[in-house]
Amino acid sequence: MNQSIHGHQVIEILEKSGKAYTKQTLKAMILKTFGDSARFHTCMGSDLTVDQLIDFLKSKGKFVESTY
Repeated sequence: MNQSIHGHQVIEILEKSGKAYTKQTLKAMILKTFGDSARFHTCMGSDLTVDQLIDFLKSKGKFVESTY
């Protein structure tokens, strides 16, 4: 069974990196960091895929996609 990673861990990485990400580059970074089979949870949901987590973070204003 895979361990569930809290969305705050991804937010911390985003903040510390200081980089601008597109959805695709953020997804690649998350998969490289946590692995292809990683699942995520937040205060609002559980068993999220990387795409679902990114969409959630975007909807909450925690991830603003770069245009370049």
